[in-house]
Amino acid sequence: MEIFVLMAVCVTISVALMIAAKREPLQLSFAALCLAIAFHRAGILFDQFFSHGAWLYIERLGLLAIPPLALRFSRALYRDQTLIKKRDTRYTTFLSAGLAVLLFTPLGRWTSLDTLLYLYADAVLLLCYLSLIVYAKKKAAGVEKKRVVYLIMAATAAIATASLPPLFNLIVAGMLYFIWIMITHPHLTELHDLMARALVILIITLFTTIFFYLIIGFFGKGLAPPFTLVFMVSFLIIIAIGPFQVLLKRLITRLYPDIKDVFTSPLDLDEKLEQEKALLLEKMAPVLAHEIRNPLGSIKGAAQVLRSEAESAEQRNLLDVITEEVNRLNRVVSQFLDYARPYTPDFRPRSVNAVIEKAMAVIEANSISANIDIHLELHPHLPPVPMDQEQIHQVILNIVINAIEAMPKGGALTIRTSRIESDTGDAVGISIRDTGEGIPREALKQIFTPFFTTKERGVGLGLAVCQRIIRSHGGRIRVKSIPGRGTIFYIRLETVR
Repeated sequence: MEIFVLMAVCVTISVALMIAAKREPLQLSFAALCLAIAFHRAGILFDQFFSHGAWLYIERLGLLAIPPLALRFSRALYRDQTLIKKRDTRYTTFLSAGLAVLLFTPLGRWTSLDTLLYLYADAVLLLCYLSLIVYAKKKAAGVEKKRVVYLIMAATAAIATASLPPLFNLIVAGMLYFIWIMITHPHLTELHDLMARALVILIITLFTTIFFYLIIGFFGKGLAPPFTLVFMVSFLIIIAIGPFQVLLKRLITRLYPDIKDVFTSPLDLDEKLEQEKALLLEKMAPVLAHEIRNPLGSIKGAAQVLRSEAESAEQRNLLDVITEEVNRLNRVVSQFLDYARPYTPDFRPRSVNAVIEKAMAVIEANSISANIDIHLELHPHLPPVPMDQEQIHQVILNIVINAIEAMPKGGALTIRTSRIESDTGDAVGISIRDTGEGIPREALKQIFTPFFTTKERGVGLGLAVCQRIIRSHGGRIRVKSIPGRGTIFYIRLETVR
């Protein structure tokens, strides 16, 4: 059973990488290596059930293909910065080809040949393992070093269980699946990120297994199959769904070129629709802003010229209204652009307290805070947070200005920072509290919706922009409010990205 699991995992990984949209050399070399392992294990598995000698040849040919493919994958993984040279790959290719020819000669019946082939494959794999350790010590750095260390740990576990075939097969299957995730998701740089993805697969597999036993319990009459068998089959089905779906989608697209979203879950339709609307907004916003700003500039210029020639105070006042409204529309267009256009944050470790102090200096220099009591309760020992300083500065300003506008008769504004410690990692918390009018319960659910506002002359984009910025930082923002008593905004920013 364990041999079948390893074989099936290798086939699934190989097919998934070969049909992927990005056929990079690293992924293709790993796909070829997995395919060689699959042939080798298939030969071992089916040779036990069939007396035909062809399966022995498949086992040996798969074994001989592993050394050159392992060296090729190693060079692609290390980007040629390794002890393994290009000539080593060439030499092992020639050696494996020569030994493959030898299998079909009378020497192929030599009783010690299998031992020789395994020693050859083990020696090459050991070379790959040692070169991985050397690369980690001398050349790898930063995120790359972390990923290499994870791979060394997985390979070490496989070597340690080599004398226990059932466990060895399962560990190698897990290691190959781990490498698959690692090379197809380079943005997952932390071990907990990689393990979280594997944990999702494990939970889905357990759910599928339990669901199968529930069906057997209700409708089955005989003995249920062993748990390990059901669990392994469930795991293979789950990891094979992705590649099978890609193949099926390509087939259906060829038969029906105009069909769309065949495999989109009904639960994901709203999210997909939102993504399409956001993309359309990004394309439309610059054009719309240009078409609006040009006539606005002409209107403002004409109003200023007419004001200089106006004879009465009433005429000048009317022209001032035109200029003021043009400026307001220009600010609306600027907010619309801030929300719609894509922006690449400049993440650098920053002090949250320093950003808040800078924002409050701007607020206190403005007359709008004249009748507001501002209290800063900043934690003195906060860890730095990877952030775009200007964007977080904008978030603080937007929320504080909203809070001040909610207290037209005066009140208290309290800004507090705190350190949040948890098993998933440290974070920094920011709370902004006012004693203003509060937000009605029916409006609270839509507070971050674009173009939703409770103000008479508001645009409804300020908080939507804030939410987008915080989400782009991997953080969270939420709000609580009691009408007549005030509102508090909570922001959480992770200390590690």
